[in-house]
Amino acid sequence: MRASFAIIMLAIGVTASLAVRTSGVSIENVREDFIASAVNLNPGPTTATVQIRITRWSTDKERETLLDILRGEGSVNRVNQRLVRALRRMPRAGFIRTPGTLAWHLRYAQQQPLEEGGRQIVIATDRPIGFWEARNRPRTIDYPFTLLELRLDANNRGEGRMLVNTRIRIDRRNNLVLEHFELQPVRLNRIRPQ
Repeated sequence: MRASFAIIMLAIGVTASLAVRTSGVSIENVREDFIASAVNLNPGPTTATVQIRITRWSTDKERETLLDILRGEGSVNRVNQRLVRALRRMPRAGFIRTPGTLAWHLRYAQQQPLEEGGRQIVIATDRPIGFWEARNRPRTIDYPFTLLELRLDANNRGEGRMLVNTRIRIDRRNNLVLEHFELQPVRLNRIRPQ
């Protein structure tokens, strides 16, 4: 079963230039470490500790490249395949992992200030595809992205969500639509600096 989330400018619509002006750091020389409690409420509920490291903010040019691909012609699956290839060519923006597992690279990270103070960080990457999934090609293979949204206060504490098994498209009104394969996103609770 799938759930669709129509979210305007959530995953790729954040402007890097705004983020750089408000954060006071360069795009390249970043190191922010966070830890969160991840709660997956989908069938077979699980919890885990998640470590997120951001080492670089994505540029306006990278953002525009991804948006141009999304606005391109073709089926959702073809557009998403081009988007995955473009993300993989981008320099790493950090990593995410759980204890006892290998980290996987984050490919896109941007931030923007929130009206109530604090900031929103949006992260996108291709998700790891295991051998079984690559060989057998179940429906999940058409949902190649992992997206994270962190909403942090001035002390870098807050909550967020993570969409694993997601595909992305732009609708007729130019809204970014995230189609999530699972019933619910994974909740990121008690995000804090590490």
